[in-house]
Amino acid sequence: MEFATLSNGVRMPKVGFGVYRVPAEECQPVVQKALEVGYRHLDTAQCYFNEEQVGAAIQASPVDRSDIFLTTKVWIGCYGEGQTYASVERSLRRLKTDYLDLVLLHQAFADYYGAWRDLVRLYEEGKVRAIGTSNFLPVRLADLAAFGGMAPQVNQVETNPLCQQRVAHDYMAAVGVQHQAWAPLGAGAAGVLDSPVICGIAERLGKTTAQVALRWLLQRDIVVLAKSTHEERMRQNLDVFDFELAAEDVAAIEALDTGHGTFIDPSDPATIDFFRPLVEERCGLL
Repeated sequence: MEFATLSNGVRMPKVGFGVYRVPAEECQPVVQKALEVGYRHLDTAQCYFNEEQVGAAIQASPVDRSDIFLTTKVWIGCYGEGQTYASVERSLRRLKTDYLDLVLLHQAFADYYGAWRDLVRLYEEGKVRAIGTSNFLPVRLADLAAFGGMAPQVNQVETNPLCQQRVAHDYMAAVGVQHQAWAPLGAGAAGVLDSPVICGIAERLGKTTAQVALRWLLQRDIVVLAKSTHEERMRQNLDVFDFELAAEDVAAIEALDTGHGTFIDPSDPATIDFFRPLVEERCGLL
């Protein structure tokens, strides 16, 4: 495994295992299997409703907690000074751990300023080793860095061959924020894995299309969060450090960029309309 070093010196494995949309009843055995095949970076969130199962998997695994990089994300409905702090304490209990390696604000909506002040407090108290954001545009990152008391160490955004985030990536690199990719394979629905370009490269190199897409991201210094509930694909997605894409392959994949996301657009006001009922629906559940 290779590691990225965050701005505060914390080391993060470059390939992580995400549990978005892994049902609670399946989550513990899936995470235990991921740890068994070699993953040491786990990513969950309060609104995935599977933190408790992730914590149980870690407890049941022979892998030492200190060897696992564990991330969770604060849900929008838990934003606000004091509320965010309490929500992270609840996450700690659900995850059965006394510290978290990384906590992110899940979206740049509602009182993310009050939420950020709580994350800074948790960081200063040593309950969290690193703090950051998810789905924050460069202007919001700049806002927190300038006025939030501490710059984010990580920003997790949708990034894959069809949504390359070039402007955001360049900004993050310039200010020392680690770029982390969710949906690095397009979540199986964006046409990434059946792209003729990526299929051709994969066939020539004797790799899977997923391995090619992940390798392309790693060569951009982007940490990736791959997800699969199938053991063989888990192993394949982790086996991406024994080859390198040539310059012409990188250029061919760069030409696939659509310039926009395949899921949500944090710059679109309609996205707020999408999240409002979700926040109300989950109010009190976290």
